[in-house]
Amino acid sequence: MTIEHVSSNKSFGGWHKQYSHASTTTHCDMRFAIYLPPQCSSGAKVPVLYWLSGLTCTDENFMQKAGAQRIAAELGIAIVAPDTSPRGENVANDDGYDLGQGAGFYLNATQAPWSAHFHMYDYVVNELPALIEAHFPVTQQRAISGHSMGGHGALTIALKNPQLFASASAFSPICHPTQCPWGQKAFTAYLGEDQSTWQQYDTVYLISQNRESVPMLVDQGLDDNFLKEQLMPSALAEAVKQTDYPLVLRQHEGYDHSYYFIASFIEDHLRFHAKQLAE
Repeated sequence: MTIEHVSSNKSFGGWHKQYSHASTTTHCDMRFAIYLPPQCSSGAKVPVLYWLSGLTCTDENFMQKAGAQRIAAELGIAIVAPDTSPRGENVANDDGYDLGQGAGFYLNATQAPWSAHFHMYDYVVNELPALIEAHFPVTQQRAISGHSMGGHGALTIALKNPQLFASASAFSPICHPTQCPWGQKAFTAYLGEDQSTWQQYDTVYLISQNRESVPMLVDQGLDDNFLKEQLMPSALAEAVKQTDYPLVLRQHEGYDHSYYFIASFIEDHLRFHAKQLAE
């Protein structure tokens, strides 16, 4: 489990660092970013928030735009941001922004040519945490969050692995991917025509299955261009209502799908996770 250092930047007394490594899960080189708060320099081990970004993003978008480091430094939380998909000349791709490289959808592909590399679910759940815990001063306490496609990933991963994550949150998540164009395109390509295999990666469906609960916070902007066609928060709200699931869904007038929205409420999410991680 070797990693290669790419870059370092000091931030709010801690360090933002990038690393690459040869992944045994995606069978290609992967890159991730980690923010280590200043407490790590004093020898402390800290919990980790895993952040999953959206379509077209890399490990850089959240770290550069969200403004999360200041609060993470205060709370003593590390942040890990993986890339959003496998990448490389030998990795399958598509001309569309919503399929292929940059669009891993945090699932395990079963259909060729995607099944050779697109195992982002296993990467985020198993390989990446093991790598982080082996190389950095962190505990096994984990939370998970994300935006859009990454919000879908964060919620579904937490719902399927409640023993691994103390809490989950999302900004503008794709709530019901089996019923929206982004999800239907990706799931058909990655998982095939049998739609019964899609449900395991659908937040609305998973909440309806009465699984062990994980505290969740979701924020959605009401001026989001993708609100009704792609994100479908109304379906999430109905599933939460029917099951009394411990998910708080907040909707905000005037906010869109951008990192301006994320930066406006990221402090709330970090404090939410810090509270759950402390319990």
